[in-house]
Amino acid sequence: MQRIILDTDTAGDDTIAIMMAMRAKGARLEGITINCGNIDFDQEVENALYTIEVAGESGKVPVYPGARHPLLKEWRTVEDIHGTDGMGNSMFPRARQRPERKHAVDAIIDAINESPGEITLVEIAPMTNVALALRKDPGIAKKVKEFYFMGGANQYLGNVTPAAEFNIWVDPDAASIVLNSGMPITMVGWEIVMRHGLIGVPELEEIERMKTKESEFYLAVNRQVRKFMEIERGIDGTSCPDSITMAIVLNPEVATETRDRFVEVDAGDGISRGVTWVDELGALKKKPNVRVVYQASQQAFRRMLYEMLRGGRV
Repeated sequence: MQRIILDTDTAGDDTIAIMMAMRAKGARLEGITINCGNIDFDQEVENALYTIEVAGESGKVPVYPGARHPLLKEWRTVEDIHGTDGMGNSMFPRARQRPERKHAVDAIIDAINESPGEITLVEIAPMTNVALALRKDPGIAKKVKEFYFMGGANQYLGNVTPAAEFNIWVDPDAASIVLNSGMPITMVGWEIVMRHGLIGVPELEEIERMKTKESEFYLAVNRQVRKFMEIERGIDGTSCPDSITMAIVLNPEVATETRDRFVEVDAGDGISRGVTWVDELGALKKKPNVRVVYQASQQAFRRMLYEMLRGGRV
């Protein structure tokens, strides 16, 4: 049984990744930690709690608030993409479940130390919580089973600047700490999302026909993302960065090609802030520190997504 701790800045597709983890046949979501990123921090916490309730698991998965601010940098939230509430302006009611008092950093450290070699840490937000955990207890790097992250871009355009992907751009200092920690790391970059993780009009129509609470939730939380994608990117559809990452975590065969590469983060303040430099040529002569996903199966991802949205297990 795969044991997962999920770090998120809960908005839009983050919620779908949470639900996929909760509906996994061979995995157990043991905790959710909240990091600054997409929207107002307290709203991110509420969104995670509400998602657990929609999944019918209220009170069964603890939610731990964490870093409210990146390590060093200022950043901007992206309500224009996800809506004021991060949920497509759905304004859902307050969940019954309340967040834990333990800080996310301590929750991560405790979980890994209590079960060395058993915890898969999944990152779909900026990496502040994980970097702070590594700084507080560097020993966890050798005890975590695997670390997957949605972030960065491999020889591809960014989505918040011409070169940087949002999760890395928000806290590049934290990302640099994590990528150089020695953990077994897998990267799912923005290019994988744009090539294999888009849900277009035919797929959205199929989701509309499902008429389940899960499918209706999906359409609601992605409503504003779809508007943003059409206006700003010329694409009528939604992007699924976090759920395709979770699909790869739950079923590694969704990632059809991976390569071990040395990856470095630009943590400076200039135009290249947040860039993930993937040393494709081996020019730096450094030992690979990241397994980079190069190709993924769009069909396999969609099968998993549809199964969950129909109310099944993945």
